[in-house]
Amino acid sequence: MDYHKIVLFHRIVVSLFLLHYVVKLALLLLKKSDLLATYTAKTKVAEMVVSALFLLTGVYLIVAGPALVTLQWIKIAMVLASIPLAIIGFKRGNVLLAILSVVLILGAYGMAEVAKKKRNQVKTEDLSALADKEKGQAIYTQSCTSCHGPAGDAMIGDAKNLRESKMDDAQMSVIIKNGNAGMPPFKDISDEDLKLLVSYVQTLKK
Repeated sequence: MDYHKIVLFHRIVVSLFLLHYVVKLALLLLKKSDLLATYTAKTKVAEMVVSALFLLTGVYLIVAGPALVTLQWIKIAMVLASIPLAIIGFKRGNVLLAILSVVLILGAYGMAEVAKKKRNQVKTEDLSALADKEKGQAIYTQSCTSCHGPAGDAMIGDAKNLRESKMDDAQMSVIIKNGNAGMPPFKDISDEDLKLLVSYVQTLKK
């Protein structure tokens, strides 16, 4: 399986899951009990499918992805807690539990988006006091280890083994800047940081 495609599919499923429960919560808050019952009945199968895909793709990403950090464990706990709260809350018409379940899902979604932005962001302002090699390593750690790993050979989600790479500096620069296959592009990286990153990656080769 293509890890990056599963990531994209998981995000779509999560968005549908979240939208579904936001609609149900809105109907509950508006006291449209008949409409809520009709909506719930008509979307029952779809909800089961989306929920199953949500869990299956999430489990796959946990197993196939990089080691989880504390923030990700908290996000998983929030999602797992939201499911029984949603079931009980909407089934019994308990507004407080329904709101809490949606807040937990929203919180988990928000944490995932923040984490994604941080992974794709090169923080050059934090690198000014470092030597060139340390800067390159810091950029690599911030932006590349989630797929390539600290040593460059993790190969998570079909990422290439950088320790066995035959690319020269120019070829590597093009791929980092423009992306390749499942690898996202880093178009906003400065020429200086790109040069530092490439120099560091070349040191990972065997």
